[in-house]
Amino acid sequence: MYKHAAYAIFAVSLATVARADPAQDIVAGADRVRNPDRAFHLTSTTVEYDNGKPTDRIVFSVYSKLDPATRQFRDLVVYVDPPRDAGKMVLFRGNVLWFYDPASKDSIRIPPQQILFGQASAGDILTENLAVNYTATLQGTDTIDDAERVKRVCWHLDLKPANESATYDRVEYWVEQGTYNPIKAKFYADSGRLLKILYYRKFAQSLDRVRPAEAVIIDAVNPALVTTLTFSDMQYRDIPDAWFQRDYLPQVKAE
Repeated sequence: MYKHAAYAIFAVSLATVARADPAQDIVAGADRVRNPDRAFHLTSTTVEYDNGKPTDRIVFSVYSKLDPATRQFRDLVVYVDPPRDAGKMVLFRGNVLWFYDPASKDSIRIPPQQILFGQASAGDILTENLAVNYTATLQGTDTIDDAERVKRVCWHLDLKPANESATYDRVEYWVEQGTYNPIKAKFYADSGRLLKILYYRKFAQSLDRVRPAEAVIIDAVNPALVTTLTFSDMQYRDIPDAWFQRDYLPQVKAE
């Protein structure tokens, strides 16, 4: 009798383990660190460096709103500075990206891998929910150096696309244990070639929790080429749904 009871408990435990998906939970936890769960606005100041010297700079105003049906963010990225680019926009809705130029008043479809500035693609600037777009596999636990060369004990995950909204063919991802802070990511092309390495850093209180205030992207082919994305002025905002409609872009009056 006791053997049967013990076996039943053991079987239930195995079934519980089988149903659990800790790798996806880890990625979802890191998503919550990067992105609030309410509509918000932030400013992204992006600077390109070559051998440590700044060569160019651009400022984006990012408006994001969660789609409750898909659990993905709809994003509107507005170019603010330099003046030559002011008013240009990138719209992300579903798995489609549109680039809008007010000079021509036309919008064209672009891939998420499209480079917007330096090493930063549209997929890097957008508030992507990795747990929705990728299937994660836990590779183990690593102790790695963060961007400031501080040792961090991290889960090491391997991410593969789960749908067409995934920007990259493969992502290696390191998330700090305990905090769920995203620390490092490696992005790969369809060919398996390493494209770039990203570090999150300067974690600070923003809105309702600690979040990264900066991302550093290093070109995998030429490490002298580095792009930083600094996130500031994050605040909850009421954003009209119309702003995420392609046909409405000429009427958007972003602040």
